[in-house]
Amino acid sequence: MHTGKATLTTIAYSPYTSGLVLAGTRGSGALLSRDGGGSWSSPQGLEGRTVRVFAFALTVMAAGTDRGVYVSPDGAGWSPAGLSDRSINALAVEAIHAPVRLVAGSDSQASTGPLSLYQSVDGGGSWTTFNPPISGSIVVRLAAGPLPPAGNVRPLIVGTNTGLFQSSDNGSTFAPLSGGALLPTTDYTQVSFITDHFDHFYGASDGGGSKSGGLWRTNDGGQSFASLRPPEASVTALAASNEEQPTLYIATFQPSTHVASLWTIHDTGGTPQGPAANGSPVASGTRTAHSGGDSILSQILAAPQLPYVGLGLGALAVVLTAVVAHLRGRYR
Repeated sequence: MHTGKATLTTIAYSPYTSGLVLAGTRGSGALLSRDGGGSWSSPQGLEGRTVRVFAFALTVMAAGTDRGVYVSPDGAGWSPAGLSDRSINALAVEAIHAPVRLVAGSDSQASTGPLSLYQSVDGGGSWTTFNPPISGSIVVRLAAGPLPPAGNVRPLIVGTNTGLFQSSDNGSTFAPLSGGALLPTTDYTQVSFITDHFDHFYGASDGGGSKSGGLWRTNDGGQSFASLRPPEASVTALAASNEEQPTLYIATFQPSTHVASLWTIHDTGGTPQGPAANGSPVASGTRTAHSGGDSILSQILAAPQLPYVGLGLGALAVVLTAVVAHLRGRYR
């Protein structure tokens, strides 16, 4: 447990070092735990920084801050690694072995020209800018998936303020996953892969302040999507357990009331069931309409496949994430 006055912006668990947890703060650097959150310390090198995102490789970890990227071999000491004139809110590790390949994005509004991404093939030692032909003015989310069974390039998912896109060649080309008969054309704030499946992942959106948000799953690399119909359409945070039928933890935000909520869903692959709510926009496939005659309580108790359980409104980090996502939507 750790108490302090700094506002938390992100929390990340290392997939390669058991018990290692990093937390970013607004203007006060980061916090480090090596025992799964039992105790915390303040690492060196990030003092005064707003830390917005973490990413992990086998030999290095990276942090996206309000003054570029920082890297560390162990989480205890951090050094600047470029892009210091940009606020970095999205990071992905495309190659976890040395030489580590990083991709970074920013949600600072582009004044002119196309959307930019930044790539390093030497663990942050140097960076190159590339401008993929994808829509949007800011990068909201980056995620690199597991390696496919045959191949050595991880899928890269980019969420912008107007769509979701996928690359299978280290960013040389991108295919749209939104628009047309697939996902709605909106912002995409969250992406999470399922265990070691390179073609199974979730995408989520807060709708940018509109009703176009939601939560969707693909089991075929984005060829088709199914809506999971979250209780509220505006999904601002997402985490998934490392299981074939994962438990999802989602945060939602209600713009009209400014109420943030935290929910769980056990995704067994069946038809979504849970509290009555405005469903997410239909992606590919169909959805079963939910009966409005039952009470919310009876629907929760009768949900054998995908039960949503309200966990409360008092999680400070969730509230912050939701409010920031809502405010960001005002500038899109």
